[in-house]
Amino acid sequence: MPVPVDHYENFPVASWLLPKRLRKPVEAIYRFARTADDIADEGDAPAATRLEQLAAYHAELDRIERGETSSHPVFVPLAAAIRDHAIPLAPFRDLLSAFAQDVEKKRYADFGEVMDYCRRSANPVGRLMLHLYGDHDPRHLAYSDAICSSLQLINFLQDIAVDYRKDRIYLPQDELAAHRIGEMQIAQGDTRGLWHMMMHKQIERARKLLQAGAPLGRALKGRIGLELRVTILGGETILRKLHADPGCIFHDRPVLTKKDWGIMLWRGFL
Repeated sequence: MPVPVDHYENFPVASWLLPKRLRKPVEAIYRFARTADDIADEGDAPAATRLEQLAAYHAELDRIERGETSSHPVFVPLAAAIRDHAIPLAPFRDLLSAFAQDVEKKRYADFGEVMDYCRRSANPVGRLMLHLYGDHDPRHLAYSDAICSSLQLINFLQDIAVDYRKDRIYLPQDELAAHRIGEMQIAQGDTRGLWHMMMHKQIERARKLLQAGAPLGRALKGRIGLELRVTILGGETILRKLHADPGCIFHDRPVLTKKDWGIMLWRGFL
């Protein structure tokens, strides 16, 4: 379950909080997600090439489903993790669907469209982690979805300027229009007019969604509970920074500092 920072760097890869038995499967899942995301985002390849490469990832998942052997360096360890832990394939296909959408879709008409993207780009990560821990409680899955979607929304807010340079805007178009904010304002880093009001609406919605899933941090025991509590605190920390300066995304993108991590870990143990 990601803390809102760059890319998938926050994915708990071999974290000291993870039980040793789960480090290899989490590393395999991370490598799949990171490399697929890079196909969609990195380099100068044309859209058609990116989609072909993502289609090849889909084909590798199909090979795993059929019980066939793969020689692909990403899918050899992933196949072992899927086999050893009976991991469902649907979350991986959802992730690929979201990455392919990033190649083709650059604007989102309303919040419903944004949340549909979050359902496929973020929620699968939390569901995969819960599966590895053997937790299939429907309430816990719903909490996890709320947390992961919130963290994705927070990441969108952190990366408004970064995403715009990639010709992507994840802020709902109808809400930008309601606040009389055009793309030129984002391009110029202009926070005049109703920018702060618009940002505070986005921040509060993300905060409520994060709070809706927060009970999961106490419901889960042991290391996963601690990791999740720290993750939630990370999201709250970024939201506080965004609320204090809604224009910081244009000049001082909010990130988690060493001091923040220390406070979050301390509070996570409480």
